[in-house]
Amino acid sequence: MKKNVRLTAKQVADAKPRDKEYKLKDTESLYLTVSPAGSKWWRFRYRFRGNERRTGLGTYPAVSLKEARTRRDEIRALAHRGIDPREETRRAQAKGKVADENTFQQVATLFIASRTAKWTASYRVKLQRSLEADVFPHIGSKPIREITRTELLACLKRIETERGAIDMARRVCQRCSMVFKFAIDSELCEHNIARDLPGSLSHRKVRHYSALRATDLPEFMAAMLSYEGEQQTKLAMRLLLLTFVRTNELRFATWDEMSFELARWEIPAERMKARETHVVPLSTQALEILKELKAQNVDGSKYVLPQAVNARKPMSENTILFALYRMGYKGRTTGHGFRTLASTTLNEARFPPDAVEAQLAHREPNSSRAAYNRASWLLEREVMMQAWADYLDHVGDLAEATRALRIAARKLD
Repeated sequence: MKKNVRLTAKQVADAKPRDKEYKLKDTESLYLTVSPAGSKWWRFRYRFRGNERRTGLGTYPAVSLKEARTRRDEIRALAHRGIDPREETRRAQAKGKVADENTFQQVATLFIASRTAKWTASYRVKLQRSLEADVFPHIGSKPIREITRTELLACLKRIETERGAIDMARRVCQRCSMVFKFAIDSELCEHNIARDLPGSLSHRKVRHYSALRATDLPEFMAAMLSYEGEQQTKLAMRLLLLTFVRTNELRFATWDEMSFELARWEIPAERMKARETHVVPLSTQALEILKELKAQNVDGSKYVLPQAVNARKPMSENTILFALYRMGYKGRTTGHGFRTLASTTLNEARFPPDAVEAQLAHREPNSSRAAYNRASWLLEREVMMQAWADYLDHVGDLAEATRALRIAARKLD
């Protein structure tokens, strides 16, 4: 008979998710289950008074291999002495619930379900998606009573540092606090570790990005077209101005997000500040730039704008900013300033404000306007983005370019 081989700590740590849940067996009926989502649970099969039972011993890495074996041995010892391990557990845990069964994700799901009658469907979905995106992947599988303040703060700081979403970090913190309060009321944990965390988060500072005015464009476009730096950087600046997305949204753009056939760039929700998929209509000029960048992609990088020294990484964070400095525009504009320029110019040309805001991927605070589906403005945005690109091509004659832009806007009335 083949004997079970003892698991090693490395095997447990290296276990990767598969399409279906699977087990890694240790000795004496202890095993680790690995879910398709990547969660790892310790399980133990034993017999008590002739009946086979299974019990959970906690999640990995909260419970190490060594600790799981210790818990297994404790349960076996109880059963050997005729003591029901289940009854013993019920006495040790409030309301007979084992702590490792009450993961943060499970408790959050119960909390959201309990508020179904009080919340609108849209708010419920928004709250759940924010937890699924920013909290569950990191602490969702951990028992809620075992989560530390440091672990939760790390989740919230990740939102700030990776996406620059300061307001979102504070909202997620508030939502976690609601979950912990529900857990306390349900006697699943004792402390609301999220309650005091807002003081450790960043506060949004009023920041006015340097931006050009429309009257500055003739000189700026001439300077950009004559830029003598790297060709990729020059193309990146032009593409950023044409699309006026956020700089990081352009830096991390991948080829699988681009559709040359539909003339659209679909940025996935996980890369957007608002955590909503964003569709960018591509003008003829933007498509030409992408074709040129594609031709330069001899290393087969997944990134539209890879680093020259390492094609597996995206263009460096300050590449566009430093290029603007070299052009003589330090303190006069930034990559983010292109968004301000486009917003001001298109609004002054009388394009539909909702179309402009949708293109900027801004969250709409006005509840009535927020009710519109962003996709309903896609046709208007296609017209607007082509008109914007044509405007940039002809700003040498600013008055005529402005007139043409306003005519394009009137066609959408």
